[in-house]
Amino acid sequence: MSGHATPIGLLIVDDHPVVRDGLSSMFAHDPEFEVLGEAADGAEAVRLAETLRPDVILMDLRMPGMDGVSATRMLAERANGARVLVLTTYDTDTHVLPAIEAGATGYLLKDAPRDELLRAVRAAARGEAVLAPSVAALLMNRVRRPAPGPLSPREVEVLHLVASGATNREAAARLFLTEATVKSHLLSIYAKLGVNDRAAAVTEAFNRGLLVPRTPGHPS
Repeated sequence: MSGHATPIGLLIVDDHPVVRDGLSSMFAHDPEFEVLGEAADGAEAVRLAETLRPDVILMDLRMPGMDGVSATRMLAERANGARVLVLTTYDTDTHVLPAIEAGATGYLLKDAPRDELLRAVRAAARGEAVLAPSVAALLMNRVRRPAPGPLSPREVEVLHLVASGATNREAAARLFLTEATVKSHLLSIYAKLGVNDRAAAVTEAFNRGLLVPRTPGHPS
């Protein structure tokens, strides 16, 4: 039972005609849905969304011209009421996070079973978030593993001395700290930079621009 007085209006966006045809045919056989139009790229999707006013936009990500993330962001900025449900083959964080941040209501993979896709479209039309299991797991892992904070000014000082070749004892003397405190700072630095030793910490700090190579003759 649909519970909808009128069908859910759909806009299907994918650069592959076979995919668009398959999705259109699937939804055409269910009176709960109405395919209002199709688009082959993001720019066309934005234009059609303005005129067709779909309830849900099934959005592919990788397309020539304007991609799905850019189109999703533009649709969200225009606030035309359409919910974007990403439908793609990619479930890595480099694809998922930008799409969610751009304003997508849901994120499904193209291998999703028919019934799952229909349920997802219904949920998206209600404004509910819909995520493929692998995508939900990825996002949960990101939440459980928050990004470490930046190095403190004192940790940067310790790292500068380590980079110049100072031992823990020498660094402690230079900074008027105990050797144990220097070791504590180093452990914190390792954790924040995602490394396990002094040499790797220095290399990573240079890569991130936290340290700059000293020019010859520059005082340390």
